[in-house]
Amino acid sequence: MSLRTVTAITLIILPVLFNMSFGMLAASFDYPDVLRQPTVDVLRRFREGGSRLILTWWIFMLTAVAFAPVAVMAGIVQHRHSPTIATLAGVLGVLAGVVQFLGLARWPFMVPYLARESATADPVRAQSIDIVFQAFNRYLGVAVGEHLGYAFTGLWSIVLGAGIIGDGGVVSVLGGVGIAVGVALLLCSMEFVGANEENGWLLAGKITPVAYVVWSLWLVALGVSVLSGTLWP
Repeated sequence: MSLRTVTAITLIILPVLFNMSFGMLAASFDYPDVLRQPTVDVLRRFREGGSRLILTWWIFMLTAVAFAPVAVMAGIVQHRHSPTIATLAGVLGVLAGVVQFLGLARWPFMVPYLARESATADPVRAQSIDIVFQAFNRYLGVAVGEHLGYAFTGLWSIVLGAGIIGDGGVVSVLGGVGIAVGVALLLCSMEFVGANEENGWLLAGKITPVAYVVWSLWLVALGVSVLSGTLWP
């Protein structure tokens, strides 16, 4: 199987796995709305989810890890058409995968420990657990995973989209979609920046789920176009 075919298939499969695991987290853990609840309630819900919930978080984390090699493969396939853009897109894609992995890794590895400790914690220890959970949520979740993750993913989409438009042909519209969704993701990355740090920017919060659905469909469309030979032949 050629690298081109592998790239096309992974561009199709990855967003499917991403949305399936996200949907499972939403159904079983009420994610991300559950994060608006007190820490003790979040950790209680986490304990109730058991090993199946931990496994779901692990799979969701791996979709972020998998994005890095997918971005590299897409860059290699595109390289002979737009070498500079392909290289830049590859770097941005790897960074997007790395920071999103770092943001998500706390769920299958750190949060289970906090959830267990929370079950029998006295008031003083419960307060310490709350501070640790919320601090890591703000640092790894909001700052690293979401802010940097959305930003690098948006930049990758914009650069790749610009390269597709530069290649010309009937699939140039895919380049325009990539740029548009990339700009939307950059906007989403500003949800908790500056004056919005405490409660979040409502507009960005509403745009984020829509942007990721469109982004997922865009990846699938890219994969189908590569597989059919209409993109990067």
